[in-house]
Amino acid sequence: MIPDVATGNPLAMLCLHCARGVVSPRSRSKYGGLNGYLKFRGSFTNMVRLTFARIDGLIGSNLPMKAYREEEWWSSSSSNVHTKSWLDAGWKVKEVNLKEGFVVFEKVREVRFKKRAKSKIDKPFKPVRVRSSARKKPSKTKVSQLYARIKNLERQRAEGKKKIRGLKPKRHYVKKLYKPDEKPK
Repeated sequence: MIPDVATGNPLAMLCLHCARGVVSPRSRSKYGGLNGYLKFRGSFTNMVRLTFARIDGLIGSNLPMKAYREEEWWSSSSSNVHTKSWLDAGWKVKEVNLKEGFVVFEKVREVRFKKRAKSKIDKPFKPVRVRSSARKKPSKTKVSQLYARIKNLERQRAEGKKKIRGLKPKRHYVKKLYKPDEKPK
């Protein structure tokens, strides 16, 4: 078990197998999203109507311009990468409407949709002890500077000055322009 680096939460823990997926996700083809969607839909329907915008969302990028202009791009020749995605899922293109921007897929054969197999856990989960991050102690120099500032403020109050500049130091240009006792006009 290691801290979850994806969310930035050091208290949330991930197993090493899950962390590997976060760091180096599986690579898949451009049309893998469409393939997975069609396999999933094949388990309960025989026809699917998808708009071009929906397909863009499934593949995670835009379809090529040929897909919007030419019906041949949607043909079922297995030599194309995009065609293999729906043929491997067990679907074929039944209808293409370029004017309205949709495609109708028809199921040709049954392909089982496989969910990721969860590994068996033999031992009960035992979380790793996480140390709470202790605040870093300020350096002695910073402590002494703050202490000196506080003492100066107390001294100024004791002298009776009305306007006490807080912990902000004067700007460099103010220091150069005016003498300490002189007020700007």
